[in-house]
Amino acid sequence: MGRHKAIALTVSMLAGAMPGARQADAQTFQTYRCADGTQFIVGFYDYDKRAFLQIDGEPVTLAKRLAVSGARYSGAGVTLRIPKTGPATVKHLKRPVTACAVVEKPGI
Repeated sequence: MGRHKAIALTVSMLAGAMPGARQADAQTFQTYRCADGTQFIVGFYDYDKRAFLQIDGEPVTLAKRLAVSGARYSGAGVTLRIPKTGPATVKHLKRPVTACAVVEKPGI
């Protein structure tokens, strides 16, 4: 199993273990690659306002926070910002904020 598929499976299992989670709920997974070399996968579920990340080999659940434009999520020392325009940014551990872009999936 590829590394990204294993990570997506972990994120999916974490979210599926939450009370009230249903298999039929819509979900979105996106893989990001950042300017500083950081890579992470984030999962979003229609029934939940949180973001579920797999970053540095660890699962992290981020609560949705107030944002002027776009979306901001934070928790456990990680902050993810997804603006309506411009690149997403992530700050984790004691690293500086870095710009990130969605990794496009190759055509099947």
